[in-house]
Amino acid sequence: MTLTVLQKIRNLYLHFDQSILHSLADIYSEDIQFRDPLHAVNGLENLSDYYAGMLGGLIDCRFEFHHSMEMAERGEAILFWTMHYRHKKLAGGKSLELTGNTHLLFNDKIYYHRDYFDAGSMLYEHIPVMGFAIRQIKKKVGAK
Repeated sequence: MTLTVLQKIRNLYLHFDQSILHSLADIYSEDIQFRDPLHAVNGLENLSDYYAGMLGGLIDCRFEFHHSMEMAERGEAILFWTMHYRHKKLAGGKSLELTGNTHLLFNDKIYYHRDYFDAGSMLYEHIPVMGFAIRQIKKKVGAK
């Protein structure tokens, strides 16, 4: 059985660790355009470098996929997920969760990958002084 592009991407992110770096070329095109709230990266080599740098501080990371909206005939999909992660420099290495979604455009490989998530929830809220300030602001405006 041949896996679809969407099955391959889900399998790749089940365990986000150093091993994925060797599989990126199987899923992403050479001219991949990758975007998330923190970075914009163009090209497979730059994506690999970005992921390698990100993986350096991670203790553990995996994605749980909840559902998706797939228009395979158009080469487009949106995946909804929760990232479960632990990072050396965030929250004392405790387990954290982040919900988000990913918009993909693809043919035989993915050529556009855009992640949408709250960067504050992922990163800033877990930095001691900054996190306290953000939580206080959210409390005042009634945000969760």
